[in-house]
Amino acid sequence: MTDIKNYKIIVGIDEAGRGPIAGPVVAGAVILPEDFSNPEITDSKKLSEKKREEFYDIIVNEALAWAVGIVSPKEIDEINILKATHKAMRLAIEALSIKPDFALVDGLPVKGLPCEHEAVVKGDALVPAISCASIIAKVTRDRIMVEEDKKYPLYGFKGHKGYGTKAHIEAIKKYGVCPIHRVTFEPIFSMLNTLKLF
Repeated sequence: MTDIKNYKIIVGIDEAGRGPIAGPVVAGAVILPEDFSNPEITDSKKLSEKKREEFYDIIVNEALAWAVGIVSPKEIDEINILKATHKAMRLAIEALSIKPDFALVDGLPVKGLPCEHEAVVKGDALVPAISCASIIAKVTRDRIMVEEDKKYPLYGFKGHKGYGTKAHIEAIKKYGVCPIHRVTFEPIFSMLNTLKLF
């Protein structure tokens, strides 16, 4: 791993929403103060919704800077989910009020970031700034999907957040696709000939 002591301002980056078949992909970017410490904060997937909301408030109040990048389902279909995820991460970094020297990113290397970076496998559980970014991304995306549920109540977005649950697939078969479905994702792509548009 890179010796991050050589860098003054380090941002943690993570995403939420690569796997769902509806909704945007969201990246979080968080720069923490050196003295930040909260041993309960970890990978957002390991936390309850209540805990994520609680930690979200702590992070936005205590971080030196934080931001999100959001790429729409339409653009995901146009450029593919990998490129969309990388774009969301870039947008999140560019939206920060403080320019970072270095980024620590969960998972695999990312193309096109505006600063040097290193990918950390399971970083969302190992690096506090990445853990915080994962929480910011997840809470932001979940809130978006709750709002989308109000626009398109037939699909149950509030509950499954756009993931391909059995109930979600059945709703698509019954009602067709709506504007926030990712039509290049399976099983929607294979079903398109038989589906109606919302």
